[in-house]
Amino acid sequence: MKAIRRFTVRPVLPEPLLPLADLARNLRWSWHAETRELFQSVDPEGWQAAGGDPVRLLGAVSAPRLEELAGDRRFLRRLAVVAADLDDYVHGGRWYQSHENGAELPAGIAYFSPEFGITAALPQYSGGLGILAGDHLKAASDLGVPLIGVGLLYRHGYFRQSLSRDGWQQEHYPVLDPNELPVSLLRDTDGAPARVSLSLPGGRALHAHIWQARVGRVPLLLLDSDVEDNDAGAREVTDRLYGGGSDHRLLQEMLLGIGGVRAVRTYCRIAGHPDPEVFHTNEGHAGFLGLERIRELEGEQGLGFDAAVEAVRAGTVFTTHTPVPAGIDRFERALVARHFGPGAELAALPVDRILELGAESYPGGDPGVFNMAVMGLRLAQRANGVSTLHGAVSRGMFAGLWPGFDPADVPITSVTNGVHAPTWVAPEVVRLGARQIGAGRTEDALSVGGSQRWDAVADIADQDIWDLRRGLREQLVQEVRDRLRASWLQRGAAEAELGWVDCVLDPDVLTIGFARRVPSYKRLTLMLRDPDRLRRLLLDPERPVQIVVAGKAHPADDGGKRLVQELVRFADDPRVRHRIVFLPDYGMAMAQKLYPGCDVWLNNPLRPLEACGTSGMKAALNGCLNLSVLDGWWDEWFEPDFGWAIPTADGLGTDEDRRDDLEANALYELIEGRVAPRFYDRAGRSGLPVRWIEMVRRTLVSLGPKVLAGRMVREYVERLYAPAARAHRALNPDAARDLAWWKGRVRAAWPRVVVEHVEALAAAPVNGTAELGATLTLRVRVALDALTPEDVEVQAVAGRVDPQDVIRDGRTFPLKPAAGPDLEGRWMYEGPLALDRTGPYGYTVRILPAHPLLATPAELGLVAAPVEADAAGDTGPGGGVLLR
Repeated sequence: MKAIRRFTVRPVLPEPLLPLADLARNLRWSWHAETRELFQSVDPEGWQAAGGDPVRLLGAVSAPRLEELAGDRRFLRRLAVVAADLDDYVHGGRWYQSHENGAELPAGIAYFSPEFGITAALPQYSGGLGILAGDHLKAASDLGVPLIGVGLLYRHGYFRQSLSRDGWQQEHYPVLDPNELPVSLLRDTDGAPARVSLSLPGGRALHAHIWQARVGRVPLLLLDSDVEDNDAGAREVTDRLYGGGSDHRLLQEMLLGIGGVRAVRTYCRIAGHPDPEVFHTNEGHAGFLGLERIRELEGEQGLGFDAAVEAVRAGTVFTTHTPVPAGIDRFERALVARHFGPGAELAALPVDRILELGAESYPGGDPGVFNMAVMGLRLAQRANGVSTLHGAVSRGMFAGLWPGFDPADVPITSVTNGVHAPTWVAPEVVRLGARQIGAGRTEDALSVGGSQRWDAVADIADQDIWDLRRGLREQLVQEVRDRLRASWLQRGAAEAELGWVDCVLDPDVLTIGFARRVPSYKRLTLMLRDPDRLRRLLLDPERPVQIVVAGKAHPADDGGKRLVQELVRFADDPRVRHRIVFLPDYGMAMAQKLYPGCDVWLNNPLRPLEACGTSGMKAALNGCLNLSVLDGWWDEWFEPDFGWAIPTADGLGTDEDRRDDLEANALYELIEGRVAPRFYDRAGRSGLPVRWIEMVRRTLVSLGPKVLAGRMVREYVERLYAPAARAHRALNPDAARDLAWWKGRVRAAWPRVVVEHVEALAAAPVNGTAELGATLTLRVRVALDALTPEDVEVQAVAGRVDPQDVIRDGRTFPLKPAAGPDLEGRWMYEGPLALDRTGPYGYTVRILPAHPLLATPAELGLVAAPVEADAAGDTGPGGGVLLR
């Protein structure tokens, strides 16, 4: 019989055990071993049944057991120590509080993301974006960064994955009751649930409660539209992650961005947290937060729209995670217009100005769509990609927003992602490090980094490293067998026909892992390009290989589901099923077993479509070697000391089949000729694979400090958050109005700003050649219309040129006013140009807007440059000079 109503009955903890409730409600337990061990000791069997979730554990433990623990002095001493440690962690000073430039750091930062992967006990993530966001919050907590996370609470999460008998992906959406999750309802000072509201067309409203998760020191606010005052449609806005059509997704993103800002304001008022000076938008889904802040500034400080935009931009950081336009949310302009303006949300803001912010008003853009990433970039003074290569890809992808600039000058930098080591490093690895360098130093190294602490790994004995790796592999084998058996039972198999599962995988065989989302560009099935060759690899009598694969395709992606099915059917073959497995329902709990147990982590995306690819980082922190295409972070940090690079056929254009054939062949050859031989090379008296162990050691020593989320968050603080906070403080209402007025004046005059003539006065090239070390003196005549030299910067740009005469790795040389204005308003500029490089060399001259409150000279997307050179090498309204 089915219940007509569901609710949660919470246990009443005896007073001595009350600290357990606080420990369970702070998600630090998800990365703090001592806290997890304490909860496990409450009820070991119950802990396993609860999936390692303290909230579920405490909801199921019996009253007699609680009374027994309340009188157990040893347990109470452990409880007191762990509770005191949490209190010190939450309230004590950390890196941020002792920063040498502490006065310049923001008092508060709001971090918005559509998903957060904190723990499997809070399933509010789909893949890498959410896991990255969760690791960002955890590292910020470890460092003491005053961050507030903002997201949505999805009542069905993403989805749970299973397989049909023929290997087709099945999706399931279990209902998540917030009362059974490690979150609590944010309540106002009068005890009533705090909530935010948005206006919808037709007089409707969208209300949302605010649930709070404690991520160490960091509050995570999750908005939930399942509120009784909402109509049926509004209640379903936060039903599932990345579900529904365009209208549904637009409402989710309005609630995340606009409602999220209102939730932050509410939380800060109730909790006394400093209001954020910096707003960080993790991908474009939360871009509407800028509109809400514009509304605030117009209404509360009386700023006009343009001035409010400048004030908002100053304190906003935008991070893009996608290397392809198809990965960006785009809505029909008419749909966006219907949800804003009179009779809907943000009625005070002009709809046409809102639409301009997301317009693809550049060559190749679609005038009928509203682009969330484009709006995010226009409303953020600072933007970044998530690896060095992805930064370059992003500059090219969004170059249309800065017309006239080379992609290298587009103001999008990069901060390479990192991973939260305490979450992802296996306890056995931590214990080995603690035995070598001490528990406190190991914890510090995992959270914050520091090359000296990581260097201590070099002193760990070969036998200890090999024993550790084999033990982790053995644990993975058992995990795989358990999960594979459960999967086959779900697929309809009988227990009696699953005896073969007990022989799946071997703890002494080279183990390769591959797990991620399953869009086509990640090429789940590249390994199947030559099935016979893969079988030979798996079944090699002397150097066998075994592969563990996992991944989810988006529910609407039938192409991805076909890739899953193709892999599953290959793995079902009785000839190889003991050597290759596909595990359904990839998530954090599985990943925490998978990364440590693999010897090699495989990643073979279409380069350069992997923005970062942090799964390989998590594997590396456990001593797993990477075998990857040079994409994302691996392109940046690969060295032969700790892995292998899969050669790519980048020049084949649209011939994807040919490219896949070549790269699959390169993958097979690497495994056959280099990876497997090194793993099985047991030469020497020790009987150990000494060269393999040395690669494991170099992985930990060299990659360890680089791939940490602590390193990543410190970069965000020092390179993006601190400058954004300074800009925010400088843009008071008067300064914002002045800057908006100045930009308007510059834009109006710019069509008549011209480089009219360029000539070399001294050491001019003779017959197109010049000597290294010589100096050219340039004289440039420019027309500035109504602008003055204080409004612009005139530069020479010089460097080596390629066969198309494009300047590569150019340096800029400022030119100074020498005379002017003449009767026609023209100015003369002069300056030296040092010829400091040999070979084909060239220069040009350009004019850029200049203002002390601009983050970069490219901010306005305006540049004036010569167009063509005359026969003597001097220019009229023309280009630069080429020296060979």
